[in-house]
Amino acid sequence: MSDSFATRTSLQVNGKSYTYFSLPKLGQRFDIARLPYSMKILLENLLRHEDGGMTVGKDHIEAVAQWDATREPDTEIAFMPARVVLQDFTGVPCVVDLAAMRDAVARLGGKASQINPLIPSELVIDHSVQVDAFGRPDSLDINGRIEFERNKERYGFLRWGQKSFGNFKVVPPNTGIVHQVNLENLARVVMEREVDGELLAFPDTVFGTDSHTTMINGIGVLGWGVGGIEAEAAMLGQPSSMLIPQVVGFKLTGKLPEGATATDLVLTVTQMLRKFGVVGKFVEFYGEGLQHLPLADRATIGNMAPEYGATCGIFPVDAESLTYLRLSGRSEEQIALVEAYARAQGLWHEPGQAEATYSATLHLDMAEVQPSLAGPKRPQDRVLLGDMKANFHDNVGAMTNGRQAKTGCAVDELKAEGGAQPQAEHLAAKPVSKIRVQDQDAELKDGSVVIAAITSCTNTSNPAVMIGAGLLARNAAAKGLKAAPWVKTSLGPGSLVVTDYLDKAGLMGELEKLGFYLVGYGCTTCIGNSGPLPDAVSKGIAANDLAVAAVLSGNRNFEGRIHAEVKMNYLASPPLVVAYAIAGTIDIDLLTEPLGKDGDGNPVFLRDIWPSNKEIGDTIARTIGPEMFKQNYADVFKGDSRWNAIASPDGELYAWDAGSTYIKNPPYFDGMTMQVGSIDDVHGARVLGLFGDSITTDHISPAGNIKKDSPAGRFLQERGVQPADFNSYGSRRGNDDVMVRGTFANIRIRNRMLGGEEGGNTLYFSDANAAGEKLSIYDAAMKYKTDGVPLVVFAGKEYGTGSSRDWAAKGTNLLGVKAVVAESFERIHRSNLVGMGVLPLQFKQGENAQTLGLDGSETFDITGLQDGAGKHATVTATRKDGSTLEFEAKVLLLTPKEVEYFRNGGLLHYVLRQLAAKKAA
Repeated sequence: MSDSFATRTSLQVNGKSYTYFSLPKLGQRFDIARLPYSMKILLENLLRHEDGGMTVGKDHIEAVAQWDATREPDTEIAFMPARVVLQDFTGVPCVVDLAAMRDAVARLGGKASQINPLIPSELVIDHSVQVDAFGRPDSLDINGRIEFERNKERYGFLRWGQKSFGNFKVVPPNTGIVHQVNLENLARVVMEREVDGELLAFPDTVFGTDSHTTMINGIGVLGWGVGGIEAEAAMLGQPSSMLIPQVVGFKLTGKLPEGATATDLVLTVTQMLRKFGVVGKFVEFYGEGLQHLPLADRATIGNMAPEYGATCGIFPVDAESLTYLRLSGRSEEQIALVEAYARAQGLWHEPGQAEATYSATLHLDMAEVQPSLAGPKRPQDRVLLGDMKANFHDNVGAMTNGRQAKTGCAVDELKAEGGAQPQAEHLAAKPVSKIRVQDQDAELKDGSVVIAAITSCTNTSNPAVMIGAGLLARNAAAKGLKAAPWVKTSLGPGSLVVTDYLDKAGLMGELEKLGFYLVGYGCTTCIGNSGPLPDAVSKGIAANDLAVAAVLSGNRNFEGRIHAEVKMNYLASPPLVVAYAIAGTIDIDLLTEPLGKDGDGNPVFLRDIWPSNKEIGDTIARTIGPEMFKQNYADVFKGDSRWNAIASPDGELYAWDAGSTYIKNPPYFDGMTMQVGSIDDVHGARVLGLFGDSITTDHISPAGNIKKDSPAGRFLQERGVQPADFNSYGSRRGNDDVMVRGTFANIRIRNRMLGGEEGGNTLYFSDANAAGEKLSIYDAAMKYKTDGVPLVVFAGKEYGTGSSRDWAAKGTNLLGVKAVVAESFERIHRSNLVGMGVLPLQFKQGENAQTLGLDGSETFDITGLQDGAGKHATVTATRKDGSTLEFEAKVLLLTPKEVEYFRNGGLLHYVLRQLAAKKAA
């Protein structure tokens, strides 16, 4: 451990002596006083990991210390997080990869024990519970039982990992959502670790395999979402290669007005930052408004950094941070260490202190924030509450384009459900499906809300909006209001603490009166685990191809994510979720139209039942305390009887079951040797997909249900798995056979090679079929693989937005795609593509497939890569008539280390060879 700038010093706290690397001492050499908070964290990381230049050298430290706020990122540094946090959808494939790497490193001459986390790595099982049962007192128990039945094999595998790997812990199901558990319990803010006989103190930093890891930024912890590949490398001691970022400052002033929530604030911030453009940048919040922003509100804003596109959205450590640590039951010793260290390092924030220097700044007066939602299919598309009715009418036409009047069979099906037969001519004019649900006759229309879910880490971590929802439910129930019978209502809190304070406040029963029964502690609807709709509702939607809606307190509403049958999805605060459940439709102006009528027949408006900020604050003050957190997290890794009853194998190497459809040894390392390859030009490639803007990782690698007639569905049925037992794509991420068949299988993805029709299909071209044969993307890719033809994908702006799931890159690789050419990439997905050996290329400004006249029938050569030395490539398209078109694309291998990863065939291959070489030496 080098110390070129003599910054090593000591700190006395709690009767202990801590060694730390002093930023103020470095400040005697460089003017770092006005560096942004996040840059100071990066600088400390480099000081602590300086090793003479093998990974971190004196020049790297100088580059950050002399950071030029306006400079375009061009200097590579290595960042090493203090810990890694995972969730089970992304964590299971991580553990699968680690198990496979143990097999592979042994074959290469190393030892299996070399594959073991070197830093604390904690996995929270939170993504597997689905909303099968709802609206009944035993929903939690039923959903939990089904969850364990569905996922017994996956959970047994994780229990093996818990026993086999050191530094690896698992938080069992029914505890909470990973980001809330991270905030409430796992985060240290300041770490302590013994290294070579010294007790070190240093900032808590974290990589997470979920893009919303940034929620922890709210308490001053620098961390962000990465793909599982990058997380695995960090777990094995491999620093992350990154360019010194620009930092955008976001100044907050004022305070939220009456009736506005943290959800409204974050939707406003998201819209502003996405419009400004912060992809690949850090965002840092500052200003006097921080004094009026509780920690939970800060965490809400940090959580949605992926939605506004930033690497992180961070707040400094200040008095509010300590208040939250104390509230959440952290020890006084830990709190004392956090304060002493932050003050000693110049990381402590005081109101009125000098502002940092930023690359650019934005400003929001929080007093101007208004009640809002976002949708119907992107989180940055904010809609003022008063504009929701107009927004519905503006969007419903596109959602129902080409709809035909339903008669015949569909009407008969509805009759069988107990509803009256609709008239065919009425359907053609204004589609209405008459159904019977919950022993009531009802009408489904375009805009009917069929899912109302209080769900997701974004909001269920925030007592103000959860208490607000409970108070609104109480006021509504007192006036005799109920949720519309066709609405699937659910309450999925982010931790056990939430139900404790709702119970103590007397509000759980009030939410239940409106159908919001507890369904599970997990991500549920926001990840697509919304479960099936009631049969009558499902048939009613299908009968007239209705554009129905979901309203959820989540952070994601991408196409096809929430539910396959729901076309319009809106993000909203928990109180508004309750309100829309009562209204039963988004075709309403809640500011001017009544939600319903009270027992006397009088109209009840939203303003009549909305709780005041004071009542919410008073309720929080008298109900929430440290004892709740201490009690619920006392045995956080222990689990219940169901968890502890799951059988799991023993041994250093995992005993793979060849018949498993959940857990499989992946093919990434098959035939791997110690020989490093080269980055070669691509010749004769065909187009697998030609896509437009905003293709998300949900489009590329769905997390939701598996269609019976899809390649993945057929694969499972061929192996004796019935559709009722398909579970979801997310739960099957430990099996590459399922996941490669699910790549680009989203029901809403549109391939322009087929005129933009929905579904994961493409045209397969061959010498025998120059016109192209319509096939599923998977089937076409396998034919091309047999033909020995490499593949490319073309896309528009913001390719790979959304979740950090590395399967979007893994599946792309396994389909045989050598390069993705897009107008722009989201940060995490670009990194994942590189990590899996798929080349990301960027069109020149103003160019795309459409402006170049490409239709996907061409063959392509990509040249000029120069073994990774070329910064630009020449792409040559050869049309069917033999004519050619050349254009230039930027090679997005951004650092020398990424070039090295790519030469090795991917990041994990690089790490394996490094470990095997160490053993050989």
